[in-house]
Amino acid sequence: MMTQLRAKTFFTHAVAALLLLGTASLAHAQAYPSRPITLIIPQAPGGGSDTIGRYIAEKLKDRLGQPIVTENRAGAAGMLGAAVVKRAPADGYTLLLGAIDTIVTPLVSRNPPIDGIKDFAPITQLATSHNVWLVGPGFPGNSLKDLVAAAKANPGKIDYASSGFGSMQHLGGAMLSAQAGIELSHIPYKGGPPAFADVIGGRVPAMVSGFQGALPQIRADKVRGLAVTGKQRSPTLPDLPTVSEALGLPDYEALNWQGLFFPAGTPAPIVERISSEVRKIIAEPETRDWLVANGYEPSGNTPAEFAALIAADYKRWSEIIKAANISSD
Repeated sequence: MMTQLRAKTFFTHAVAALLLLGTASLAHAQAYPSRPITLIIPQAPGGGSDTIGRYIAEKLKDRLGQPIVTENRAGAAGMLGAAVVKRAPADGYTLLLGAIDTIVTPLVSRNPPIDGIKDFAPITQLATSHNVWLVGPGFPGNSLKDLVAAAKANPGKIDYASSGFGSMQHLGGAMLSAQAGIELSHIPYKGGPPAFADVIGGRVPAMVSGFQGALPQIRADKVRGLAVTGKQRSPTLPDLPTVSEALGLPDYEALNWQGLFFPAGTPAPIVERISSEVRKIIAEPETRDWLVANGYEPSGNTPAEFAALIAADYKRWSEIIKAANISSD
């Protein structure tokens, strides 16, 4: 009888503790945020991720009534900045502007500082977009076929730049090499802007760039766009073919996406609060018009939907990376 009484007492106390914890978490979420939030952008200033991150941060600031402090932490195709967020307290005051690189780059890296699946809590996907194959002004060709022909004639001697080892731009180049039967030489940079400087200056002939970084350079005639990396042409640059069209490679696709993350373990009510506010921002006509004008396709999904998308991308690119034997080792 005494044992049953003790068990009942323990169960009652446990339930009360759980209810108290839930009430405390809810109260914390309702009071959140009570101070500035830091948004880590793991790319160099001026790139596509930097642009969309600052745009969303400015609008989120108005909705939350607290400043959103943006910090650029470039390096290792986004892993250095992501590692800062991984180590931050899971209290809702440190955000990561992540990308598909956050998921795939650790797969090709030796001793990666992050695990893109386990170390972060997905909030919402902001947008998807193409990458662009382009060449500098000194390259003698005007099409992706010309680039492939040059690579076939000079195996391993045609360089292409990307925003970092293991980035989607790097993987897009590796995928082209594998599917077109060529050997391009990869030159990784700490973000798009320094890579563009060398391509425009003629030190590197070709590049795979995020659409947003490439768009102003193409429009200013500083570089020549050759093809986009999605399955459909971009309405922003409709004259550029897809890689599939240009080379007859129907399985070629290497798209970007950007999204927001918290450190793993951040309370669900806080994750949902930010997700809800950002989804409202993305649904605004002004935001959607801005995204489309800058080459993005607006997204805006729930944390659960975003997590499912991440899991699918992780599986797809894991298989591609393994088949292509891409590794930093």
